[in-house]
Amino acid sequence: MTPAARLSAAIEVIEAIDSQRVPAAKALKEWGTAHRFAGSGDRAAISGLVYDVLRRQSSSAWIMDDDTPRARLLGMLRLERGRDIDVIAALCDGSRFAPEPLSGAERAALASRSVADAPAHIAGDYPEWLDGYLAEAFGDDRAAEAAAMASRAPLDLRVNTLKAKREKVLGRLRHLGASATPWSPLGLRIALGADARNPGIHAEEDFIKGAVEVQDEGSQLAALLSGAKPGEQVIDLCAGAGGKTLALAAMMQGRGRLIASDRDKRQLAPIHERLSRAGVHNAEVRSPKGEEDPLSDINASADLVLIDAPCTGTGTWRRNPDAKWRMRPGALEVRLKDQAEVLDRAAALVKPGGRLAYITCSVLPQENGEQIRKFIGRHPDFTVTPPSQTAGVLWDRTDDFLAAVYLSDEGLLMTPRRTGTDGFFVSILAKR
Repeated sequence: MTPAARLSAAIEVIEAIDSQRVPAAKALKEWGTAHRFAGSGDRAAISGLVYDVLRRQSSSAWIMDDDTPRARLLGMLRLERGRDIDVIAALCDGSRFAPEPLSGAERAALASRSVADAPAHIAGDYPEWLDGYLAEAFGDDRAAEAAAMASRAPLDLRVNTLKAKREKVLGRLRHLGASATPWSPLGLRIALGADARNPGIHAEEDFIKGAVEVQDEGSQLAALLSGAKPGEQVIDLCAGAGGKTLALAAMMQGRGRLIASDRDKRQLAPIHERLSRAGVHNAEVRSPKGEEDPLSDINASADLVLIDAPCTGTGTWRRNPDAKWRMRPGALEVRLKDQAEVLDRAAALVKPGGRLAYITCSVLPQENGEQIRKFIGRHPDFTVTPPSQTAGVLWDRTDDFLAAVYLSDEGLLMTPRRTGTDGFFVSILAKR
């Protein structure tokens, strides 16, 4: 397919998302099924266009003064991809399979309009109803922080220290453009261009043999900040597919007792294969069975309970821009209730002198610092450990890291703008 034909296809997919109110992934899959002539490179390019439009949906419509799929695509090419008017006009020449030529109004908008005077929710590309929440989190920086959350995320990998060393794996993955992550001592990063295809990490020998796992650097740091140690009893209470469970296992060096559980046993399905591939032998997966509590035998005996809490996922908008436009106010209330319940459940598992690590991939204060303050109000035997005492895992980067994150009395917040990671909140609490 020509670049112009890919633009036309992207407009078609965006029209389907708007009219059918379906997730972007579903619309792209259905388009690919109906257009089997499109190769993998074409599908990757069209997907990149569609997701970039979702990243810059409000700002693109603003500069075009038009909210149609075509207008948002044209605005995105100007804002996100930096194409000048002549390049855009050459793509939209009205030839076979190409979009119609630019109108006079479209040319004028592309030439003269910007988001300099746009409201914060337009410049930052997020739903207007979230403006108050993000203002509480970031104040006047909310448009800049949200714009960074709309940027394209790299592919981050965590080296499994049970099987490999970062320097060795880095050398073997240089052909993918891998480099060391700036903060995590275990991470590798592969930058992805606008039209980049998946680098096929799952076909690499290091992945197949369990030497690396896909994990955002912020998630790696959150696990490291928990301070899991060899010989401890550690519980990953909301383990899901097991990303942080694997990180905890490596920190424990195969010694001690590691229990992974989750209220939704369907989420746990991939964890067994991942643990086996990573060479983890001290982990026990406990799935719920009916109303029975799979952790009923753990009574205030855990050295560490890690909560990768259910949350709105606002910190992961770089990877799933579709989610921010599909998010509704009621979702926050549900998550706040879920978080309070899992925190109370975790409190009973931690032994005196033990630790509770509360982690969200959200930037909203209600899910982070506010949730911790309420928890301590219910459980005064817990106190927050200052981040300066937990960030030693970063070795010589600790001071720089603490200067980059948002620090509060309840913990720390990483953001794409400040740390180049997904948005993660981490609070480490000690039980007296």
